[in-house]
Amino acid sequence: MPLTLLVILLAVVAWVWLRSQPPSQRKPAIVKLVLAAGIAMVVLLAATGRLHFLFALLAFLYPLLRRVLPSLLMGRMAGAGMGNAKASSGNQSHVSSDILDMTLDHDTETMSGKILKGPMAGRKLADLGESEFIELLRYCREQDEDSARLLETYLDRRFGDSWRADDPTGADGEESGDGASAGGPLTESEALDILGLEPGASQEEIIQAHRRMMQKVHPDRGGSNYLAARINEAKEYLLS
Repeated sequence: MPLTLLVILLAVVAWVWLRSQPPSQRKPAIVKLVLAAGIAMVVLLAATGRLHFLFALLAFLYPLLRRVLPSLLMGRMAGAGMGNAKASSGNQSHVSSDILDMTLDHDTETMSGKILKGPMAGRKLADLGESEFIELLRYCREQDEDSARLLETYLDRRFGDSWRADDPTGADGEESGDGASAGGPLTESEALDILGLEPGASQEEIIQAHRRMMQKVHPDRGGSNYLAARINEAKEYLLS
């Protein structure tokens, strides 16, 4: 009887502990509980002289375990491999212009970038102040329309429309250009970078990457005409 109460008490404690774990940690916590329960059972059987019952159970289950365990382990390894592959490819897209190099993170949907040429060459966009953004935008508009449109896209995603109130040459709130085209022709490397793909990507991978990107940057969803045009151009180039 005391042993039964102890088991019930430990089960309640284990249940409370499991419920207190974050959802993402509950599976590992269950594994730990199962291992702890198994070890406790072995110790209990050994202490009461009933360890032979465990050996008999293992002998009975051995044929089944030989068939089930390898497939389970291989499935977990394969799943982990696929998860790593998915996480390591297609998570970022790169779009470059004459003045800017921009990265779009697919998971967080945030943009980051650095300046390639001009008075601020070598600096990261994240380090610029408000007046410096306007100065850089003015420089881009004078030197390269694609760079200006790319910077406007970055400013829209980071600041919304608020930055346009300080823009002396674009206060109408519209992107420069009509967004129908996105500048010069792409190379294969640029097209792959835009869609976040590796060389040798299949047609299905290209289509899926294009669909995933357009869901994030389509103008109808508050995205950018410039990026949408560039993404479409990358798809057309890789599928041609």
